[in-house]
Amino acid sequence: MTHKRDIQVSIISDLHLGTFGCHANDIVRYLKEINPKILVLNGDIIDIWQFRKKYFPPSHMQVIREILKMMEAGTLVYYITGNHDEALRKYSGTRVGNLLLDDKLVLELDGKKTWIFHGDVFDSTTKGSAKIVAKLGGHGYDFLIWLNHWTNQILSFFGREKMSFSKKIKNSVKKAVSWIADFEQTAAELAIDKGFDFVVCGHIHQPQMRKISNNKGEVTYLNSGDWIENLTALEYNKGEWNIHHHKPLKNQTNYNKEFEQTPKVPDVLTQQVAFWIQSAL
Repeated sequence: MTHKRDIQVSIISDLHLGTFGCHANDIVRYLKEINPKILVLNGDIIDIWQFRKKYFPPSHMQVIREILKMMEAGTLVYYITGNHDEALRKYSGTRVGNLLLDDKLVLELDGKKTWIFHGDVFDSTTKGSAKIVAKLGGHGYDFLIWLNHWTNQILSFFGREKMSFSKKIKNSVKKAVSWIADFEQTAAELAIDKGFDFVVCGHIHQPQMRKISNNKGEVTYLNSGDWIENLTALEYNKGEWNIHHHKPLKNQTNYNKEFEQTPKVPDVLTQQVAFWIQSAL
């Protein structure tokens, strides 16, 4: 049995369960490796925008099961809603056992205040008529990830280094780079105004930890990244924040079969999740 790492807080975001690009197996492995007092799910956990009952593999359900196991073991789980699971925002403020659902969170850790929210509030493309375009873009992004996956399979076969199409696109487009910088600056300045020591976001799929200052003060900006490409989490322990970079398995074939070979019995949890999502829409 693998020894679990005891940590105070773990923050993961942008899992996008229910989409092809989600690295559910790696999320399960990460959750099995840690024993946090607090687990923060900082938005876009279940991708309700692109949810299809036909595509919710056993490995994706296993992520939910691992979270439930952690709750049963005493971990306090905060589910902070994002834009892809915004339908759940009407339930903000709900608490069921060790699960708390909200749209933002403030944690006081060792005398310092950390402000946590997904970050889509700063993104105009997730609102109004632009939201329709963003949803269509989400399907395009899913296709890009699918194409990238099979390209990397071929590269791996020939012993070549894997590549990320979306990272190359983001880094090559000046407008995208500028938008990310503006996002980080806006979040930091708002946190400074409110007197926080740390501000934590997700949303932009860019893991980050840096100090940002203006004439009013200074704050440490953190971003938990995502589990589509970066496979990152934020961890707080012994007074320090760190970005944890999860190392994926080189060959996940056997790991996939581990879930696929489970007994073919009615999956009540799957049906409950599907019903829960449909009722939220």
